[in-house]
Amino acid sequence: MSRRDFSERDIHMALDGELPGDERTAYEAWLEANAEMKAKSARYAADRAALRAAFNGVLDEPVPVRLSKVVLGEAPAVRASPSRSRWWLAAAAAAILVIGGAGGYLVGIGRLGLENTAEDQLAEEAIAAHVIYAAEKRHAVEVPASDKDHLQSWLSNQVGLKLVAPDLAAQGFQLVGGRLLPAGQGKAAMLLYEDDKGERISLFVIAESAAKAKGTYGEEDGPEAVYWLDKGYGCAVVGSLPREQLAAVAKSAYGQLLAGLKS
Repeated sequence: MSRRDFSERDIHMALDGELPGDERTAYEAWLEANAEMKAKSARYAADRAALRAAFNGVLDEPVPVRLSKVVLGEAPAVRASPSRSRWWLAAAAAAILVIGGAGGYLVGIGRLGLENTAEDQLAEEAIAAHVIYAAEKRHAVEVPASDKDHLQSWLSNQVGLKLVAPDLAAQGFQLVGGRLLPAGQGKAAMLLYEDDKGERISLFVIAESAAKAKGTYGEEDGPEAVYWLDKGYGCAVVGSLPREQLAAVAKSAYGQLLAGLKS
């Protein structure tokens, strides 16, 4: 077949398995030649995986009649009460769009028409990245731990923060490596660690000017993020460990990250 120009629409088609097989090779070459589109593809895949992990049961439920009427224009939209979870709203939209055949265009619906605080966005992006890359066996990282010095300098230059990969051996975790990811309008550094049982945790670090904040964020039966926003940076430690263990690992990682940033 003759070569053609690909677009963002093709990224969605590829993620949905709808890209024609005879175009796959050319599409992959196009991604490799377009760093921005490759980054978008990784982000969309992470968002998609996180949505499906969070709303796996919801997507199989029938869409409530009242919500279907709103989407079809047969009833006025109703504002959700402040106590309603943003994730519940996203799940409802996801269910409607999937049944309506929107497929890959689910990407990013968690942010449509919904206020998103800096700490929520940090935690959500960190969890989404963890869901997709912690499960990878061969391509989990871009730079392996064996090239740690380069990994630290490269990510520091890209993110704009002096990063030092924490030593988590005392907590039973060894550095696997790291990668660069898109985050909002900027970039994020992700460091991946693994214990001798194959359990993985990740550190997600960004330059962030938001006010100081800290907390824990996660959904039932999914990975949790322990996060901090402080003095121009944000970091989140993500994993599926028992909460107390994850908090202990996060405390150690945070202390070392902070020391590295100040040095």
